[in-house]
Amino acid sequence: MPVKVDGGATAWLLACTALVLLMTPGLAFFYGGMVRAKSVLNMIMMSFVSIALVTLAWLAAGYSLAFGPDLGGRGLIGALDHVGLRDITTQSVTGQVPTLLFATFQLTFAIITAALISGAIADRARFSAWMVFVPIWALLVYAPIAHWVWGPGGWIHSLGTLDYAGGLVVEIASGASGLAMALVLGPRVGFKAEAMRPHNLPLVLLGAGLLWFGWFGFNAGSALSADGTAAAVFLNTLAAGCTGLLGWLVVEQRRDGHPTTFGVASGVVAGLVAITPSCGSVDVLGALVIGLAAGVTCSYAVGWKFRHGYDDSLDVVGVHLAGGVVGTLMIGLLATRALTGADGPEGLLYGGGLTQLGRQAVAVPVVGLYAFAVTYGIGKLIHRLMGFRVSEEDEVSGIDLALHAETAYDHGVLDHAVRPGARAVLRERVRDHDVPRA
Repeated sequence: MPVKVDGGATAWLLACTALVLLMTPGLAFFYGGMVRAKSVLNMIMMSFVSIALVTLAWLAAGYSLAFGPDLGGRGLIGALDHVGLRDITTQSVTGQVPTLLFATFQLTFAIITAALISGAIADRARFSAWMVFVPIWALLVYAPIAHWVWGPGGWIHSLGTLDYAGGLVVEIASGASGLAMALVLGPRVGFKAEAMRPHNLPLVLLGAGLLWFGWFGFNAGSALSADGTAAAVFLNTLAAGCTGLLGWLVVEQRRDGHPTTFGVASGVVAGLVAITPSCGSVDVLGALVIGLAAGVTCSYAVGWKFRHGYDDSLDVVGVHLAGGVVGTLMIGLLATRALTGADGPEGLLYGGGLTQLGRQAVAVPVVGLYAFAVTYGIGKLIHRLMGFRVSEEDEVSGIDLALHAETAYDHGVLDHAVRPGARAVLRERVRDHDVPRA
């Protein structure tokens, strides 16, 4: 007897798919406000072009590699049965929804994960190199990890590790990949020596608001149905975003003497990142604790780049990698059968022992190291073949004008012109900061 499509679940997932897709334009505004005025358009374009590039890669082979039948029975990669969405028709069903809709919903996750990486290399990446990087990364990094965690027969899924909506697949993968690319491109000219503050905080807050809005579809949509689980996940997402915000502001007040609007935006995102893997396995009290832990941890983690010398421009490592690790590991402490089911796993604090914590702890470094190593290799190869970094003159004068012949603000054009004698100064600064040449 054929499986019937549930109309309510399908309508809910259609809405959630649109919500998650909106997160990438939201990320574009979030990142665009965080960079300096001379590279805001480039930053926004890196997110928008990711929508097109990942979509093509996903339809061609990404979906099949991630969610196709397991190849070889080892749980490492999907077979190519669904290349070009072959054999998937309007009658195909996954769970209670059309498979075409499920594939589209999962596509929106892949899109924003790739776009997140751009924040680590803001202000200095060639747009053409980014366009080459994105589809390759989606196929070689994102698709295999998605298969491990969510795909049929994936080894991490078979291990019993929990990742409801992407702590491993989205957050840790993007954070580790961002670190790899930051190392490939090297620090920006003036890193540690110049203040590189966000040029438009209202734009940052607008982007954070759109991300929070879309995150309800990101997490609650992963239930693939409109039921009590989706409602609990929805509430957990709200709760963790709130405590993430408050935790970050408390740290700012104690450390710096004042809370900031930038801290509000960053704290919300930190809390949402951490609840992403755990929203379907913890109750609302657990969500509040996880969001708070992420807000505090990530507010300190963003400073690691100055201590260790990697230029993670927009804190992809400090928020997404650190927050993803917090949320994924805390499942092992706070998972409850109220969410995981009568026979589901429980965390250490709910009497489940160390078993689930161990499962979570195994997956975190494996996913992080895989994403880092493969991304580093892809980035290095592209950098060698075509150059991944803009010239030092274009970086300082502004890559919006240099690469796209546009500026976001007309009054900023003259401010970013390269003055006579700047070339010699730029070369000296590049040498001092050991910046790789394109």
